[in-house]
Amino acid sequence: MSGHSKWATTKHKKAVIDSRRAKNFAKLIKGIEVAARNGGADISGNPTLFDAIVKAKKSSMPADNIDRAVKRGAGLESGGADWQTIMYEGYGPNGVALLIECLSDNRNRAASEVRVAVTRNGGSMADPGSVSYMFNRKGVVIVSKVDGVTEDKVLEQVLEVGAEEVNDLGDSLEIVSEPSDLVAVRTALQSAGIEYESADTSFLPSVSVPLDADGAAKVFALIDAIEELDDVQNVFGNFDVSDEVMASL
Repeated sequence: MSGHSKWATTKHKKAVIDSRRAKNFAKLIKGIEVAARNGGADISGNPTLFDAIVKAKKSSMPADNIDRAVKRGAGLESGGADWQTIMYEGYGPNGVALLIECLSDNRNRAASEVRVAVTRNGGSMADPGSVSYMFNRKGVVIVSKVDGVTEDKVLEQVLEVGAEEVNDLGDSLEIVSEPSDLVAVRTALQSAGIEYESADTSFLPSVSVPLDADGAAKVFALIDAIEELDDVQNVFGNFDVSDEVMASL
């Protein structure tokens, strides 16, 4: 599963500095609005909102934008949309399974745009349930390997509070837990003074499809096209890409 995580982490760091920054901001704002709507504006009692705000700050989003998104989501300011979570399933090149998570205020538009992006880029849509069984919902915390942070040091802090595994992604570590243990894992890291990059619930594959350079290029192009859509929040795939292939791309 680390192949997808490594690619996603690398891509996120790149998004902070490249032309997708505005689109990334829009997705982060949606995440903040939904978290505030579901759990209220008080971050001390709403860990999902806390993590969404941390993620936005790490992407250099201005504090004003964050504050307004919280208020809109919590109903303290007008203008918040009724975002609905919609999951689509599909296949990419080489039989790679895809879960496409949308936050949209228009189901028909989202369905239509996702279908066009998938079919035009070498993929196909799948019936509900035909792909999702290959994924498990997990809590995922990403920690950068800086300031003396090692796998052993992280393991020492998180194993007692529900972490299931720690994967080495190269420049960072991926801590996997049950979604219900995500806050405990993140809190244990904070208590130990270990900075984390992000804390999210994610869908991790139970079986992965290894990709060569050609297959990886096609799958990445498909996912890029899907992620360009305004309604798409996340794309999860069950591919694994070696360091050598990743470097060549």
